[in-house]
Amino acid sequence: MYSNKFGRLILGLYSRKPTAVRGLMQGEAGRGGFSWTAVCKQRTLRLQRSVCLEHRAMLRQTGGARSASHSTVDPDEVRRFQSLASKWWDEQGEFAALHAMNDLRVPFVRDNLLNVHRARHPGKPLAGLRVLDVGCGGGLLTEPLGRLGADVLGIDPVEDSIGTAQLHSSYDPDLCDRVSYRACTLEELSSEGEGETGQFDAVVASEVVEHLADLETFAFCCNHVLKPGGSLFITTLNKTNLSYVLGIIVAEQLLRIVPSGTHDWEKFISPVDLERLLESNGFSVQSVQGMLYNPVSGAWSWTNSTAINYALHAVKPRDRAEEGNPHPEDSQAAAAHS
Repeated sequence: MYSNKFGRLILGLYSRKPTAVRGLMQGEAGRGGFSWTAVCKQRTLRLQRSVCLEHRAMLRQTGGARSASHSTVDPDEVRRFQSLASKWWDEQGEFAALHAMNDLRVPFVRDNLLNVHRARHPGKPLAGLRVLDVGCGGGLLTEPLGRLGADVLGIDPVEDSIGTAQLHSSYDPDLCDRVSYRACTLEELSSEGEGETGQFDAVVASEVVEHLADLETFAFCCNHVLKPGGSLFITTLNKTNLSYVLGIIVAEQLLRIVPSGTHDWEKFISPVDLERLLESNGFSVQSVQGMLYNPVSGAWSWTNSTAINYALHAVKPRDRAEEGNPHPEDSQAAAAHS
């Protein structure tokens, strides 16, 4: 009864206009001396300050270079996920919503990649493609991409999460030659030999960017490790009043769908700001699609609204020499057989 009640509340809030949501929350909370208007104003001021700081930081950047001091890792986030490292594969536990999200994000990655790369292996449509899973955690998304035939490297700064991922994948012989893991950051990989320019056909960062300390470095490194024509897939939370209510107050504090403190609303980013960031780092955004979680059924669905969660697909433009051949891997295969 409790979950059904809040499930109806969430769907009801989601269907209302933003002004109606604010009015509802203010009316309910006002009885306890809580001012929703004050919260909104406070968060707006914080957002404005953060935008100013980000703008100043960008002005200090020179020529697109990134110094060694730039890190995507937030130590507080690492400590938080370190405490959860053994729970990744509990489908009814703290990461249940991420397990359910695979019903959307796996086809989202697969179908967009197949629009560019032709499938030649029945049952393994992503065979021959190399995918980087950034912030892979326990491998919840890494494994299904490997089962689709892709060669997937999962990276995460939390060593215990990588240990959990390695242990779980070892139980499936089909993954031994397709899935591998490393305890490292994206910027570390980007600066090493394995992260040379153009090593991956796709980079996936699902429910990751809202935990990062430096999105500029993240976008720069994603571009660096991707092949020309490669795809970047991101799922994350929008920065709206509704995402604060449902993503933090309801999901963390009331329904406890995810552990309290998992998200920091200040780190959420809107699709417009994310698109601007990616395009400034050489990407072309192809699509943005809203996502909605139903806590009653435990299922995700696509929606036209990006007010809470959304998925984004961006592409690193091809070199001019490759623009005339949208499937360069076909030419390579033909040359190999000639």
